[in-house]
Amino acid sequence: MSLRLRFTLLYSTFMGGILLIFGAAVYILVNVILLNQVDTMLAVVVRDITQVTKVNSMGELSLVSLPPLDMTSNAYVQVWGPDGKLIATSPSIGTLTKSLDPIGLKVGSPIYEDSYLDGAHLRVLSVPLVVGARIIGTLQVGASLSVVDATRTNLLSIMLLIAVVAVLLAGLGSWVILGRALSPLEAITETVDQINRADDLSRRIPYQEQTEDEMGDLVVSFNQTLERLESLFTSQQRFLADVSHELRTPLTVIKGNVDLIRRMKAADEESLGSIDEEAGRLTRLVGGLLMLAQAESGKLTLVLKPVELDLLLTEVFTEMCVLAGSKVHVHLNEIDQVMVNGDRDRLKQVLLNLVANAIQYTPQGGDVFLSMSKIGEQARIIIRDTGPGIPAEDLPHIFDRFYRAEKSRTRSTTSGFGLGLSIAHWIVEHHGGQIKVESKEGKGTTFVIWLSIIK
Repeated sequence: MSLRLRFTLLYSTFMGGILLIFGAAVYILVNVILLNQVDTMLAVVVRDITQVTKVNSMGELSLVSLPPLDMTSNAYVQVWGPDGKLIATSPSIGTLTKSLDPIGLKVGSPIYEDSYLDGAHLRVLSVPLVVGARIIGTLQVGASLSVVDATRTNLLSIMLLIAVVAVLLAGLGSWVILGRALSPLEAITETVDQINRADDLSRRIPYQEQTEDEMGDLVVSFNQTLERLESLFTSQQRFLADVSHELRTPLTVIKGNVDLIRRMKAADEESLGSIDEEAGRLTRLVGGLLMLAQAESGKLTLVLKPVELDLLLTEVFTEMCVLAGSKVHVHLNEIDQVMVNGDRDRLKQVLLNLVANAIQYTPQGGDVFLSMSKIGEQARIIIRDTGPGIPAEDLPHIFDRFYRAEKSRTRSTTSGFGLGLSIAHWIVEHHGGQIKVESKEGKGTTFVIWLSIIK
C-alpha cells in the first residue's frame, strides 16, 4: 500500500471518527430535548387534572368535571382505582381499556416510562393519587412519541448522509493534497532509480516550490547528499587513478632494472641504487596511505602532552638547514616561547613536511622563512617561501590526496606523492587548530598554522 493511500485512509478514518462523536453528541442532545418537552407537557396535564379531582366522604375519587381532559387532545389520560378498575378516560383514548403502562400501576411513586401499546410508542407518566398515607388511585397520562421517533430517524439519516459525504470529500481532498505534497518523494524515487540505472551521481532532484517546509528541506538535504556523494565518488576515482599512476612508475623502474640485471647476469651499483630508491618511494606511499586510512577509521590516536612549540620549531629549523644545504637559505625570524597540548611527533611531522616542500619547490638561491608568535590565546606558525607560487584555481584542492599543482610545482624524482599536505591537514585539524595557505604565482607561498596555547 502506497504512503499516499495510507495517509488518505488515515485522514478519512480520523474525519469519520470525529463526525461519529459529533453526531452521537447531537443525536443524544436532540433526543433529550424532545423527551424533556414531552415530559414537561405530561407534567402540565397531570397538574391540570389533579386540580379538578375531588375525594367524596367515603374517600373515593370524584371527578367533578372532565372538560380539562378534552383540552389535552394530544394526551391520553386514564384514572385507575386502587382495585385496578378503570375509573375515567379522556375522549381521545376511545374505548381502550388496557393500561397505558402496566408497570406504572404497580409503582408507588411518580414514574416516566416508554410503553408500546398496540404498536404505538407512548411516553407515559404514572402518578399515584394519595390521601394521607393511603393510595386511592393512579393517574396515567401518555403521549405519542411518533413525532419524536420520526424526528430521531430523520436526524440519524441526515447525519449519516452528511458523514458519508464529508468522509468522501475528506478522502478526495486528502488524496489530491497528499499527491501534491508527496510529489517530491516520487521525484526522489525516480531520481534514485535513474542514478542506480545510469550510475550518474550528477543528477539532482527538481523542486519548484519555494516554500520553506519539511519536504523542501528534505529535497535540499538529499541534493546536498548527492552532491557530497558525487564529490566523494569523484575523489575516489581520482584517488584510485592516482594510486595506480604512483605505483606504476616505481614498479616499472624496478622491473626494468631487474630485467637489465637478469640480462647482464650481474648486479651493477646503479641498478641496485635505483631499485632501492623506488622501493623506498613505494614504502613511503604505502605508509602514507596506511596512516590516512587509520586516521579516517579513527584508529590513529594522538598522544596529547604539553609541547614546547618554540623548541620544536628550532629543532625543525636545524634539521632543514642541513637538508637545504647551499640550494636554499632557511631563515628563522621571530620566535616566542609557546606551550601547546599536542602530539610532539605528529606536530614535528607537519612542520618537517611543510618546510621540506618549501625547500623543494623554491628555486636555487631562494629563501624560506620560519616564524612563530603568540596571538591572543593562539600560537601562529608561518612558513613562507619565495618559490613560483600556486595558481588560484589550485589552492582549494592542495589538501586533497595526490593533488598536485603541476603548473607551478614540477615533479621530480625526489618529490612526494601528494599525501603530505593531506596528512598535515588532518593532524592540525585534530589538534583543534587550523592550517591555511596563501599564494600568488611568481610571489611564493605562505602556510599558516594556528594552535591553541596552554594558559
